[in-house]
Amino acid sequence: MITAVTRRRTGSFLPEITTNSNKWRRGSQYRTKQKESLQTRSVSDKSAQNLSQQEIAQFRNSLKHNICVQMLQEGYHRSFSELFLVLQYDQDRRAAAEPGSALSLQTPLEEQRDKLETIRLHLSRAEQAERIGSWSVLCEQRLLLARFFSAPEDLWLSLHFYHGCADREQGGRSRPATEARACMAELYLQQGELQEAMHQAELCVRQAEDGSWLDSSGRPLRLRGRQTLWGIYNQLADAPLDAANYEEALKLLHKAHKIATESEDKQIEGEAAYRLGVAYQHTGDHNTATKFFSTSMQIYGTLQEADGLVKAYKAMAKSMESQGNIDETARCLEKLVDITRSNRLQRNLADACQCLGNIYYTVGQQRRAYECFLQGYEVASDIEDEVLLKEAQALLANARAHSLIRKHSADMETVSPAALQRLLTWKGTRGCQELCPDSTGPAAPAWH
Repeated sequence: MITAVTRRRTGSFLPEITTNSNKWRRGSQYRTKQKESLQTRSVSDKSAQNLSQQEIAQFRNSLKHNICVQMLQEGYHRSFSELFLVLQYDQDRRAAAEPGSALSLQTPLEEQRDKLETIRLHLSRAEQAERIGSWSVLCEQRLLLARFFSAPEDLWLSLHFYHGCADREQGGRSRPATEARACMAELYLQQGELQEAMHQAELCVRQAEDGSWLDSSGRPLRLRGRQTLWGIYNQLADAPLDAANYEEALKLLHKAHKIATESEDKQIEGEAAYRLGVAYQHTGDHNTATKFFSTSMQIYGTLQEADGLVKAYKAMAKSMESQGNIDETARCLEKLVDITRSNRLQRNLADACQCLGNIYYTVGQQRRAYECFLQGYEVASDIEDEVLLKEAQALLANARAHSLIRKHSADMETVSPAALQRLLTWKGTRGCQELCPDSTGPAAPAWH
């Protein structure tokens, strides 16, 4: 009986154990998710802590330090070494500059983020191309980098990367390297370093001679190199011309002319012919000079290049006059007046009118000389050029005075009463008279 009671009490006192485990599973899953959430949060906190450290390093370290560390972390050790040397050179050149000079006032390269990032990017790509032996890509990256530094203060950087592109054993004869030589030739020419410019231009022409390579703007590299070579020889001839060493000058100008004809650039071909004509003009060989001037005039006429035609016609007229061929001189100058008038080159028109007036005055055609001088005066007045206006006034006044003297010289040499009366009459009315010798020309402006 006790046992039965005990069993009953025990059965009612303790809960029955069931085989349903859903509730247990739900609790277990909750605890697992909570544990995973805590682990994820721990990893996230750790990542956030690491990112924060990187961000702190970005602010704590200099721009130079961060760029260099990035290159080393990415494995571009050669690029790091070159960048470090470039930065050191910039520091040295700035330290050697005089205080207050333009160089000393420039922002250091190591503080210019865009430039450093660009150097890092292209040097890293070039090094990557070098690892796989892609020499053309390597040179292309260095060419892009050199062209990026186009500002005058960055010329040293541009030349550094151009040389790094062209002066390579592998890839040094590729299209990008040849373009780099063309660019260097032009830069050295601008700086007046003519021998180095010639060296680079000749290498460019030699490397591009057998190919149909185009530069980045679509110009044939072979022709671009020749155009630069023409400019170099043209400048080399300036010094002997100034020193009246015409033999040396003609030698250089003939080379320049030959290169110009091979460049397929009619503009510089016309200029080369004109320059040779001027050189022969200085030597007194006007026959040869006129041949080159004629060639120049034909080329400029085909191109419809007004400025070129103006100087070619003026030079031709000078040689014709030196040969005593006054009629041809006048025809050249009349053509020059027409060209300058039709192209509205007012200053050149005033000058041409004065030159033509002088020719007519020399041969005694006073009326035509006066008309030319008057045209020159009117043009000079319109353009308000004080120096040119004073010159035009002097020429016009001189032409008027001589025309009046010629008109009344006979009466001045005669002592008859009739001649004296004519002189007195002219004296009283000359302010209202027309000024041309035959009294049919236009009235001149009042003189004070």
